[in-house]
This record gives sequence, structure tokens and C-alpha cells, in this order.
Amino acid sequence: MKVYPTLETKRLILRAPAVRDIPEIVRYAADPEIAKTTLNIPNPYREMDAVFWINMAMQGFETRSKYIFALELKSTGKFIGGMGLHVDNQFNRAEAGYWIAVPYWKQGLASEGLERVLRFGFEELELNKIYATHLLENPASGRVMQKNGMIKEGELVDHFRKGNEYRTVAQYRLTRAEYEKIMAS
Repeated sequence: MKVYPTLETKRLILRAPAVRDIPEIVRYAADPEIAKTTLNIPNPYREMDAVFWINMAMQGFETRSKYIFALELKSTGKFIGGMGLHVDNQFNRAEAGYWIAVPYWKQGLASEGLERVLRFGFEELELNKIYATHLLENPASGRVMQKNGMIKEGELVDHFRKGNEYRTVAQYRLTRAEYEKIMAS
């Protein structure tokens, strides 16, 4: 894969994050609700954080270790969030992650985007397993995983530190065999 992939769903375009997205990235990621419901988005969120995220996406693509997508709403062409896979090539698996801007919550956009990213991971990257975690305080994220056929593997107690707090997450998975079974039904 030499060109950054662009993926599509009914309502979304998943594409390379771009410099033109910086104002919207900052505007949406700076919402305290986003930092509260994710592990890796800082608060306050500044322009340099958006630049770092875009650079990480480009470097990750070059090394085939990250496939990070800006979520663009087809109807408006506007940036509304981020989603991607952090690939562990040694074990042929990836961790999926995502965030959606607060004005776009509860519209099924995360579920729609994750479905396409899972298909990309299994069918194009030929991964064996994709997993994802969510903070226990964010059960909506778990529902996104469940809607896509992901299976809860367990809870990782005090597994991450965010600021001065240790956070517990639920972990979900989908293996290639499980994905293929879903696709066959």
C-alpha cells in the first residue's frame, strides 16, 4: 500500500488527517467530554496536539504501524472525529480506537466507521485479531464494539493511568475466524 487509504461508508469518508482539519480537530477535541471519555486525548487540547496527531498518522502509515483516519461527514465535507488501527505486526493484531465530536454522538457514526475499519483490518491488512478498550465510564463506546460483533474479553483493572488516576477498561475482540463467521451469516 503506497497511497494513504481512503475508506467509505454510507455517511462517512475515512481519509488521511490533513492540515486543513486542524481548526476542527482542536475545536472538537478540546471539548472536556472528549477528554473525559478517552484515554489519549489531553485536556486542554491545543493546536500542537492536532499537529502531533497528524504527524503520528503520517509516520504510522509510513512504517505500517498505524492507520489513522479523519472522519469526514459526506453530506457536509466536515471533519467530525478520528478512528484507526494501531498495528502490532509481530503478533498480526491491532488495537482499534475512535472518537466522535460531541455534536455527532448518538447517530451511529462510530459504529458505521468501526465496521469499515474492521473490514479494512481483516480484508486488506489481513490481521488475525482486532481489539479495542473503553473506559467503564463510557459504556456507549462498548455498545459500538458490540454492534460490530466484538466480544468482551474482560476488564483490565487499573490498567491505564490518566493524569493522577488509574483507570479500568473493558476489552473487546474480534478474531479473523469470528469476523469471517459474521460475514458469512
